[in-house]
Amino acid sequence: MDALTPDSGDSRVYVDMVGDLFHAGHVELLRAARAYGGWLIVGVLSDETAEAYKRRPIMNLAERVAVVEACKYVDQVIADAPFQVNEDFLADHEVDIVVHGDDLTPEGAEAVYGAALAAGKLEYVPRTSGISTTDLIQRVIDANASGSLGCDRSPLLNGQ
Repeated sequence: MDALTPDSGDSRVYVDMVGDLFHAGHVELLRAARAYGGWLIVGVLSDETAEAYKRRPIMNLAERVAVVEACKYVDQVIADAPFQVNEDFLADHEVDIVVHGDDLTPEGAEAVYGAALAAGKLEYVPRTSGISTTDLIQRVIDANASGSLGCDRSPLLNGQ
């Protein structure tokens, strides 16, 4: 297979994410999504889209796209992906399967992935427990409050 294009028989799988503070839970989602087909397309939501339903990402869109592109399970990234996956999007990107974590409510599935749901193309994978971006942010806050980050040594790091 050409590294830049899927084989004609490969199923095209789509998953979207914010991907902020890219962590093991994100990697597991992408690994599980990739198992549904031979070509994984990842939509990375914009800062504004994420902020509208969650919070503003710590990493900007370009940073998040860069780390998602570096994941070995990912074949293609769509920056500033739409929040709602409609029939036109599925057709334009020739998506066979849409994957999301199993933490999505039925109402959320209908609102965001209604076209995929109606076409029988929506699959759920288990959410990785014990890690989330929110958890990581809280760990940093807690570590900073306890002084365990060693932030007082930052001049020794030469800006790194």
